[in-house]
Amino acid sequence: MALHLFFIDTDWPGLRNDVGTMSGKTLTTDISIPPEMDGPGAGTNPDEMLLGAAATCYIITLAAMLERSKINKLNLRMTSEGQVEVEKGVITYKRILHRPVLTLDRPTDKEYALAEKLMYKAEQSCMITRALKGNVEVEVSPTIQNG
Repeated sequence: MALHLFFIDTDWPGLRNDVGTMSGKTLTTDISIPPEMDGPGAGTNPDEMLLGAAATCYIITLAAMLERSKINKLNLRMTSEGQVEVEKGVITYKRILHRPVLTLDRPTDKEYALAEKLMYKAEQSCMITRALKGNVEVEVSPTIQNG
């Protein structure tokens, strides 16, 4: 069994609507509460970072699955949406929706079907999605197009 460790350092010098910093091995950014939640909106925030973790995990997992399956991918891009609900002062991350768009180079019917299957399977295989399971609904709405 391999164990991988990741570290983040954070500094929060002020109160609720101030700006802090976060740094890791390859990422350094300001952090604050987003303007949607009446914050200053400087840098990034936990909501955006959770969405980013889920999106990057999904798209990297999908790319690896496509490569292993020898699917001739021309392009892969995606938009992702995070839905956060505030009810009676309780903030809950409810749902993440990935909208991947995969462009294939003249796929056969078999390749098309396999690519579509992998676009759903990647969501179930992503370690971030598995970590969120039972707490945040994660959905995929894929599109496959010919290049």
